[in-house]
Amino acid sequence: MSLEIRIATSTDAFEACNVLRRSIVECCSLDHRDDPAILEAWLGNKTPQMVACWFASPTNFSLVAVEQGAVVGVGLLTRAGKLALCYLLPEVQGQGGGKALVEQLEAQAREWGIKALQLHSTASSQAFFVRQGYLEAGNVRSPYGVETIFCWKQIDPAGISSGDPKRKRFCNCNSA
Repeated sequence: MSLEIRIATSTDAFEACNVLRRSIVECCSLDHRDDPAILEAWLGNKTPQMVACWFASPTNFSLVAVEQGAVVGVGLLTRAGKLALCYLLPEVQGQGGGKALVEQLEAQAREWGIKALQLHSTASSQAFFVRQGYLEAGNVRSPYGVETIFCWKQIDPAGISSGDPKRKRFCNCNSA
């Protein structure tokens, strides 16, 4: 996979919204159980207009993963230390794009001086975040009715993950 990770712009919102919606519908069926009410609630704020607002917010750091000119992934970090989004199109999952997004978001967290990140993972993405060094700290029900796992990770300002003392900061991505 030839993947570019770059800062998201408002012009990416339509494609990024498609990534969010497809990933939730197609990859998170374990979580939404194909329940129309849960899906409607979960997807309710996943509109191009809302995504553009998230990207424009000065309290967010938003990235897109681009392959052959098309947005195939999206990630978002808040200044409060929440990894709020990390989604990929189903056909590019398992090829390193999610890991690249998370690494870049963690690098930004270090730059902002954030000491720990938190996220709410679904059962569908739980194993991915555990592999990235996130620790599970209990279950929480989302406002749209999906059981989520609260996870966190200490961020070392030197760029070494608390989960693996040998892991050094790695970035093979562009951030234009």
